[in-house]
Amino acid sequence: MDGTYVGAAGARLEGIGRIAVLRGGGLGDLMFAVPACEALAAAYPEAALTLLGTPAHAELLAGRPGPVDEVVVVPPAPGVRPGEEDPQALAAFFRRMREREFDLAVQVHGGGRNSNPFLLELGARHTVGTRTEDAAALERNLPYVYHQHEMLRALEVVGLVGAPVRSPEARLAVTPAEREAGAELRDEAAAGLLVLHPGATDPRRRWPAERFAELAALAEGEGWQVLVVGDGSDAPAGEEIVSGARSRGSRNPRGSVASLAGALSLSALMGVLAEADVMVGNDSGPRHLAAAAGTATVGLYWVGNCISAGPLGRGRHRVHLSWVTRCPECGVDVTQVGWTADRCAHDPSYLTAIAPEPVWADARALAAGR
Repeated sequence: MDGTYVGAAGARLEGIGRIAVLRGGGLGDLMFAVPACEALAAAYPEAALTLLGTPAHAELLAGRPGPVDEVVVVPPAPGVRPGEEDPQALAAFFRRMREREFDLAVQVHGGGRNSNPFLLELGARHTVGTRTEDAAALERNLPYVYHQHEMLRALEVVGLVGAPVRSPEARLAVTPAEREAGAELRDEAAAGLLVLHPGATDPRRRWPAERFAELAALAEGEGWQVLVVGDGSDAPAGEEIVSGARSRGSRNPRGSVASLAGALSLSALMGVLAEADVMVGNDSGPRHLAAAAGTATVGLYWVGNCISAGPLGRGRHRVHLSWVTRCPECGVDVTQVGWTADRCAHDPSYLTAIAPEPVWADARALAAGR
């Protein structure tokens, strides 16, 4: 078969006019699926591509150029989308989806224990996706092995239906209005714009706010503008970063530190991320969005998360790793993740040992184009 594939290439299907792709989770999870959607759109150019996702996915992709033609929000369902399940709403959803008569349904949401039965309820003519040994089988299956990069896993899945790789990483168009909104927040007198994101769904993936404050002080001291971004849950960390940076007493009049956490729409966030010279963040959605928008990033990762979600290249992106292998509080082995081991009840940051000075050195080097 022509083209480049991750893993084995499968035969292309005939008569594909409607494709559904199931991918829930956060914004980073959506970015993992974008290259696979691009591959499907190129391999099946006559097909309409529907993403079965979340309200945030719908908000982010609304009116944005790309391979996804529409987003249909999935109702809460076990293992697919968190929330209080409404059996009647779920039944109505499946009824509407079956009426669409999808030709191909693609599952790139976990190992399939919950998502494969969900996918099969769509009634598509063909199905493909990942599968653990105890999950329901689809027509074409990729064995689910936890330690694989999520974007490459999704590309391997769509390769099974004859969709070669178009791009190995997510790309996201930034609209002129978003760029204009980001530019309005930029201080042109500053030496550069550094955007920080201190949040992550899992507390263990968060670099401590005091470390972000130290980084912000280093940047401010060299005349940089620093903006903290995130949702409302990140606002306390944003305030701590701002106050911590100020307490370190920079005297550079060109520098400044401010928090926009909880104050930006997704569209406005895209504008700020696109405008930044460098973005520093944990393994979470905004870092993936920044990379997709073409902005240089420095990612702060626990080593296990870097295997599944780290940037593939190092010319525009750098990573700083925590090599923690046991919970700092109880000592349990944390390298056995997912369904292979029970998660302990502790939530310490695994990233505390990452120092701010080398992070800032990488941020400066990226901004300088080195």
